[in-house]
Amino acid sequence: MARPIVAIIGRPNVGKSTLVNRLCRSREAIVHDQPGVTRDRTYQDAFWGDRDFKVVDTGGLVFDDDSEFLPEIREQANLALTEAVLALVIVDGQQGITAADEAIAEWLRSQDCQSLVAVNKCESPEQGLAMAAEFWRLGLGEPFPVSAIHGVGTGDLLDRVVSLLPPKQMDHEGEEPIQMAIVGRPNVGKSSLLNAICGENRAIVSPIRGTTRDSIDTLLERQGSRWKLIDTAGIRRRRSVSYGPESFGINRSFKAIERSDVCILVIDALDGVTEQDQKLAGRIEVEGRACVVVINKWDAIEKDSYTMPMMEKELRGKLYFLDWSSMLFTSAITGQRVESIFALAALAVEQHRRRVSTSVVNEVLKEALSWRSPPTTRGGRQGRLYYGTQVANRPPSFTLFVNDPKLFGDTYRRYIERQLREGLGFEGTPVKLFWRGKQQRAAEREVVRHQNNLL
Repeated sequence: MARPIVAIIGRPNVGKSTLVNRLCRSREAIVHDQPGVTRDRTYQDAFWGDRDFKVVDTGGLVFDDDSEFLPEIREQANLALTEAVLALVIVDGQQGITAADEAIAEWLRSQDCQSLVAVNKCESPEQGLAMAAEFWRLGLGEPFPVSAIHGVGTGDLLDRVVSLLPPKQMDHEGEEPIQMAIVGRPNVGKSSLLNAICGENRAIVSPIRGTTRDSIDTLLERQGSRWKLIDTAGIRRRRSVSYGPESFGINRSFKAIERSDVCILVIDALDGVTEQDQKLAGRIEVEGRACVVVINKWDAIEKDSYTMPMMEKELRGKLYFLDWSSMLFTSAITGQRVESIFALAALAVEQHRRRVSTSVVNEVLKEALSWRSPPTTRGGRQGRLYYGTQVANRPPSFTLFVNDPKLFGDTYRRYIERQLREGLGFEGTPVKLFWRGKQQRAAEREVVRHQNNLL
């Protein structure tokens, strides 16, 4: 059974994200002294005692203003409330009750969800009780004085939270979900793609750059597997980004790439491949992640029967880092080919985790050597490739044992990688090759012998 959800609700700048990080023992939620940093619903796992639950952080609620993003933030908070079993309302104990707090309380009283009040910024336990007493007037249940920064009172608050959760049931969620990060430049349609996949407004969509700041995790089932989709902030050039919420969001985007099983690199069909797209492609390859390249906004392109193959050839020429990845042309607006992403991603993940026996690897290498011998230097020295073996997966990694790695130039190394791919597959995943010579092996044996003598 899915874990119960606790929704964090409150006006801007009362410390919601700070308290979320405290309750979940993490630093995932972006914290910054600026209103409107959190916009979408972001989920984190939490536990207290013997209870596991999820906490969903929401943006600051403002009901008397329809300026930039505020209506969308209200919609996201409302969606969070519909799936939550408890609304944890955060207020500022130092400021006391405000008109915005009263508006939120009135809205919550009309919702079918139990609620609890956390009075934040109560650093002094003695004064905190007096500060919290004022918030009984909101009519949302007992107010608990806490300090999100220092952790004061959070234990009592969590005791009360878990007491209001539904009875504990056995969890049959099964194996860990496949983690799929949706990455790309700003405004290429990442959040629109996530919404199209989920069939709901899971993330706020806007033509304004930098709308998504947190990495948004979404769980769903496709292709007979459980998936965790991670929508990330648009990644701009470093010199264009100033310190603040955008830089925090980009750092989380890079972390999302690192923790993912497969990356969906979203390219704008109208813009084509830019320099920043190439840098992102390079980062995915360096991190060793499986990848599917998605060309979004395909509905906006005037096309005939030759447009797709011609554009794919052009795009692949610029995305040479990912020449091993699948490419899919989609439209998040119309939903065209959106569901096909999962089939390609599942294949890429399967290949990313795959292992091949040493005998099969050497059959492929033998075939490659028969077609093209290693190069010979002007002095008559020729490279010799003795054998190879797979040493790791995620990504597939091979060690090739040779007489001298220096005798194998980049051209021949690319040839061997190409032959391994043609013979073994590995579509959708990078492949790493390690070339080891006799001197390296001798040095390693000497180190082992020295360590044994010390023992």
